[in-house]
Amino acid sequence: MTPHTGTRLDPRYWQILALSCLVLYSLFWFHFATSLVQVALTLGMALATQYICTKIWHLPSFDSKSALISGLGLCFLLRTNLPVLAAATAVIAIASKFLLRWKGKHVWNPTNFALVAMLILSDRVWVSPGQWGSVAFFCFLVGLLGGLVVNRSARSDVTYAFLASWAAVLFGRALWLGQPMTIPLHQLQNGTLLIFAFHMISDPKTTPDTRAGRVLFAALVALGAGFVQFVLYRTNGLLWSYAVLSVTVPFIDRILPGVRFAWSRPVTGNPSQGVVHETVRAALPAPSPASGRLGAAGR
Repeated sequence: MTPHTGTRLDPRYWQILALSCLVLYSLFWFHFATSLVQVALTLGMALATQYICTKIWHLPSFDSKSALISGLGLCFLLRTNLPVLAAATAVIAIASKFLLRWKGKHVWNPTNFALVAMLILSDRVWVSPGQWGSVAFFCFLVGLLGGLVVNRSARSDVTYAFLASWAAVLFGRALWLGQPMTIPLHQLQNGTLLIFAFHMISDPKTTPDTRAGRVLFAALVALGAGFVQFVLYRTNGLLWSYAVLSVTVPFIDRILPGVRFAWSRPVTGNPSQGVVHETVRAALPAPSPASGRLGAAGR
């Protein structure tokens, strides 16, 4: 099969558009306690950290897209009354991509890692799981924008696998406890859940390389979140589970090896796509030594 050689718009542009809409929606519709100054500071520190790390690691070019994605994610998830903590969270998020890597692949989703790190380090930051409510229109909006993003980056499988696994956890618990089915249905109608599914766990740079691996990973995260929320009785079970279980991705990639994701060729990563992948890679210019060591430091 001949690979498609036309110009493909980088999926991160869709991600930036979707997240920008969510930030504006949270500011001017929900009126969350996040000021425009804090938003500007978070985005500015994310971009500045990306630029500094680009120079330190001698990367061939400055990539603002990945920094914007991480910064925008922090803008509508992180809550704090101290702008300096918002700035520190942005620095941690971007720096983690460069510092915490395994075989050229960063282990943690930057936004997830920074949020969990700050929840551990400070009692002045928080994430409110129910802050988005369960408004049907908002859930539909997030699902629509998120579905566009994950399909553009060939990672819809992990999103839908996670949603199916999480639904199984909620309905299974309801059946076990004899609860009415309206309870898990209401729990699924949650804007934060859709944001996590479509804009965090779908991160193609930190998920397993194969579809089977991603389905397995999604199921593990759902089970872990259920344990944190319903056994340990802690909030933000999705964030904690995703952060802890991200360390299993290198092991999953070892057991189920596949094609490494790259933004220039957003395929699913299955071995069956190896011929297309190698053909496209042969047509691309050879990477510089610096970029080869670190890899794309994108989202």
